[in-house]
Amino acid sequence: MSHSGRGGCGPSSVILSEAKEPRLCHASFASLRMTEAPVSNHPRPLTDPPMAITEDQRPSRATGDGGPGFVHVRGAREHNLKNVDVDIPRDALVAFTGISGSGKSSLAFGTLYAEAQRRYLESVSPYARRLFDQMSVPDVDTIHGLPPAVALQQQRGSPSTRSSVGSVTTLSNLLRILYSREGFVEVELLFLPTVYAPCPVCHGSRYNAKTLEVHYRGKSVADVLGMTVAAAREFFRDEPRVCRALDVLQEVGVGYLRLGQPATELSGGEAQRIKLATELQRIQRGDALYILDEPTTGLHAADVERLMAQLHGLVDAGNTMVVVEHEMRIVAGGDWVIDIGPGAGEEGGRVVAAGTPTEVARAKGSRTAPYLARFLSVTA
Repeated sequence: MSHSGRGGCGPSSVILSEAKEPRLCHASFASLRMTEAPVSNHPRPLTDPPMAITEDQRPSRATGDGGPGFVHVRGAREHNLKNVDVDIPRDALVAFTGISGSGKSSLAFGTLYAEAQRRYLESVSPYARRLFDQMSVPDVDTIHGLPPAVALQQQRGSPSTRSSVGSVTTLSNLLRILYSREGFVEVELLFLPTVYAPCPVCHGSRYNAKTLEVHYRGKSVADVLGMTVAAAREFFRDEPRVCRALDVLQEVGVGYLRLGQPATELSGGEAQRIKLATELQRIQRGDALYILDEPTTGLHAADVERLMAQLHGLVDAGNTMVVVEHEMRIVAGGDWVIDIGPGAGEEGGRVVAAGTPTEVARAKGSRTAPYLARFLSVTA
């Protein structure tokens, strides 16, 4: 943020910028510094618009020949899709683009993931199928070359007060934390909605006094749960397995969350990135299809860079990443782009363009092309 008497950034401009490596705690304000100096004297801050991606900065895994390394979708008619035929490269980072309501999610989740789930459920017993939240059978003619799929959507999951950042990931198991107490009790109010209040015995720590007497390096379990991911990484620097889990959480941009922060307080984007971190911690055997729904929601441009590295890491391990995304940095840094549209609802549901980011940036009739071309610095 800047201000000067001439309405621009002049020699006497006042610059407010977050610290170079911001570490924001939950429910706290960012630390700002104010300086009176020429803008040219300052290094490029993290708040600057992201720089364009050049041709040599992007990977090129997809060949575009429609061979066996593709998922072949024929006759997709889910929701507003208009009998879509499309080939999706495997072992690549593929971005589904288009305006809201164009049919991106219908193709990614309503067709690809729904069909993958249907095939998986056919391999389990009828009793086990009842335990799954089953999607409807997709309206599609054929899908060939579809690997097992994992969907990471923007939903918080179980609203239980027992669920937290630590329990959603593997951290609770690594730390041998057994949640024997919720920490909050249900209070029923007459003529008013039920509320949750801190337990009068443990005061919200989730543990009784005897449990809190056990310390590791001077910290109790409650103290550890009160730490942010970044602070816990420093505290457990001598514990490699714990550090690995914490490092992944920081790499996906949620280092500011507390380990004991209830899952009900997480945004949809935060919950999705924690699920992604959980997948990254697992031993990667490859040949899986990951489908993500706008994973950059709420992320700063600097965090988008780190998330991008993690997505490419999963691809390098032999997986396929399909990302429904509006963030041009993710789209431009991918291997393949499938643009759905051209409009929304009945005006959408068609594949407007498909190819490398540069090819889609030059596509005629695509509403995404002008923005992608501007980001890639190519001529449409």
